[in-house]
Amino acid sequence: MAVEHSTATQQGDQTRIHNIGYRSYDGPRLGRSYATRSLFSQSLRGSYGLGRSVKSKVLPMLLFVVMCVPAAIMVAVAVATKARELPVDYTRYAIVMQAVISLYLASQAPQSVSRDLRFKTVPLYFSRPIETADYVRAKFAALASALFLLTGAPLIVLYAGALLAKLDFADQTKGFAQGLVSVALLSLLFAGIGLVIASVTPRRGFGIAAVIAVLTISYGAVSTLQAIAEVQDSSGAIAWMGLFSPVTLIDGVQSAFLGADSAFPGGVGPSTGEGVVYVLVTLGLVAAAYGLLLRRYRKVGL
Repeated sequence: MAVEHSTATQQGDQTRIHNIGYRSYDGPRLGRSYATRSLFSQSLRGSYGLGRSVKSKVLPMLLFVVMCVPAAIMVAVAVATKARELPVDYTRYAIVMQAVISLYLASQAPQSVSRDLRFKTVPLYFSRPIETADYVRAKFAALASALFLLTGAPLIVLYAGALLAKLDFADQTKGFAQGLVSVALLSLLFAGIGLVIASVTPRRGFGIAAVIAVLTISYGAVSTLQAIAEVQDSSGAIAWMGLFSPVTLIDGVQSAFLGADSAFPGGVGPSTGEGVVYVLVTLGLVAAAYGLLLRRYRKVGL
C-alpha cells in the first residue's frame, strides 16, 4: 500500500499529515447466492443454539431429546418383547408429540426473526447483495429444516429399532417413508405459520405467546367441535372442521393419503375427495405464509 508524506514546518512546530491511499478489493465476489446460503446456515444453527451462548442451547436441545426419548423407549420395548409391530406408527408420532413441536416452534420462530426486527438489522441485510426474497427464503428454509430435524430424528430411531427387532423390512421402510413425507409437510406448514406470527412483533415474548396461542387454541377449538359433532351424530361435519387447525390439517392429509390412522373422533378421517381439499388448503397456507413474509419484509426493509 503506497503512502505519501508531506511535512509542513511552522516556527519550529512540525506537523505530519499522512495521506494513505486505499487499494480496491481484488478478491472473489461471492454474491447473493453465497449470502443467502450463509444466512440459511446461520439461522439453522441458531435454531439449536449453535454459535450462541450455552443458555440459548438448553431449550432446543432439551426439546430435541424429549422428542427422541419416547422413540428410544418404544424401540427398547419392541426389541425386548420381540413385538411384531411398533407401538406407534411413523405417521402418528408427530401428532402424539405435537405439544413438544409447538413449544419448539414458539421458542425458535421469534428467535429467528424478532431479534432482527427489534435491533433494526434487517435494512443492513438489504444493504448487501441479498434481497427481500433471499432473506425470506433463507429464514423459511432454515426453520422448516430445523423442524424437519426435530420431527424426523425420532422416526430414524424408530426405523433403526424396527430393523433391530427384525420386523418386516418392506412394511417398515414404507411406513418410514410415509412418516418422512408427513413431517416434511408439517415442517413447512408450521414454519410458515410461526414465522408470520413472529414477524409481526419485535418482542420475542409476545411472539412466543402468540405462536402458542394460535396452535393451542385452534387445535383445542377444532377438537372440541369435532367431539360435539360426533355426539350429535353430525359425523359429516367432522372432516370439514379439521381444516381450521394446523395439527388436524396434517392429520387429515396423512390419514387420507399416507395410510395413517386418524385421530379424529370416531377414528374416521377425511375421504379421498376431502383429502384433496386438505392438501390444497395446506399448500395454500404455506404459499400464503411465504407471500405474507415477502410483503412484511418489503416494508421493514425500507
